[in-house]
Amino acid sequence: MALWDRIKESASSMQTQLEAKKNDLKSGAFRDASMAMCALVAAADGTIDPSERQRVAALIASNDVLQNFPADDLQRRFNNYVNKLTADFAFGKVSVLQEIAKAKKKPAEARAVIQIGIIIGGADGDFDKTEQAVVREACFALDLPPHEFDL
Repeated sequence: MALWDRIKESASSMQTQLEAKKNDLKSGAFRDASMAMCALVAAADGTIDPSERQRVAALIASNDVLQNFPADDLQRRFNNYVNKLTADFAFGKVSVLQEIAKAKKKPAEARAVIQIGIIIGGADGDFDKTEQAVVREACFALDLPPHEFDL
């Protein structure tokens, strides 16, 4: 199986798992951590181009789990995290990872945040090494083993 097919299959499987837990994923910590994760993955290579912003906007608009929250609120939060990362990536990354870590109190939310990161990372068909690395760092922030997500 080609790498791209495995990424698509994994993202699809994770989306199905997220949808099954939709009713458990309504907290503010999950909302904030998922948008922080989207920003971190989008900025993984040090820049955020318009297509990456577009992918996050599409995820916000179409993801059943994120429908638990107002889209404009999610977009505003995502943009705030992006601004932190683009102002000073190293410092912003510490702040964003702290936000992600707030979801670790609830294991289902923590796993869902990682799954969203993988979905966003694979949305362009290339879940590259820099994106995998920041998702792996988020696993550590959430006390989750990266190998659970094939990272």
